[in-house]
Amino acid sequence: MLSRKGTLLHPVKTHQVKVLLLGAASVGKSSLLLRFTDQQWLPETQPTIGVDTWTHKLDIKGMHVNLSIWDTSGEERFRTIVSSYYRGTQAIILVYDISDRKSFETIEWWFTERSKHAPKSAVKIIVGNKADNEHTRQIPTADGAAYAARMGALFVESSAKTSAGVREVFRDTLERVLELPVPFKLEPTEMSVSSAVSSCATWHSEEW
Repeated sequence: MLSRKGTLLHPVKTHQVKVLLLGAASVGKSSLLLRFTDQQWLPETQPTIGVDTWTHKLDIKGMHVNLSIWDTSGEERFRTIVSSYYRGTQAIILVYDISDRKSFETIEWWFTERSKHAPKSAVKIIVGNKADNEHTRQIPTADGAAYAARMGALFVESSAKTSAGVREVFRDTLERVLELPVPFKLEPTEMSVSSAVSSCATWHSEEW
């Protein structure tokens, strides 16, 4: 029972999910993330130096999820550093540019790295980004989908510029994470009456 003196509410379970964003430089990883978290797209973004960490809170299927997204640099000089961030990852998003064949070919290298450092149970999704560049496409959709199927990964094509497919990238990834036997660490948070409203207001209201 609640009282005006701040009696504790039932614990709110916050599901912590760590996602690693991988891929060659300039494939649009940061733009994809900015579109998802802030609904923004910038014609030019600064290249990621090492690793940037983003957090995003949302409700999915009636559960609170605290999403920690690690946006990694695709430059070769940072690849050794990136390998140290695989620990505890529940999902890996591998991104290539549909108009850049070399970026698609590097996905195989990232898969090799994943097998060395990431948990075997980590969900994998391959994303063909910059789908708005249809006139310069070098990777047919069927080729991307076939490769993903061969590697046991999900597949989505997206455009950070138009927002097409962006929501699906993260929705499909999180829904698969939820299917894991022990998908993530639960951190119940006991909130008082006085703090409940302000704390709950930080959660995005969208339901997937």
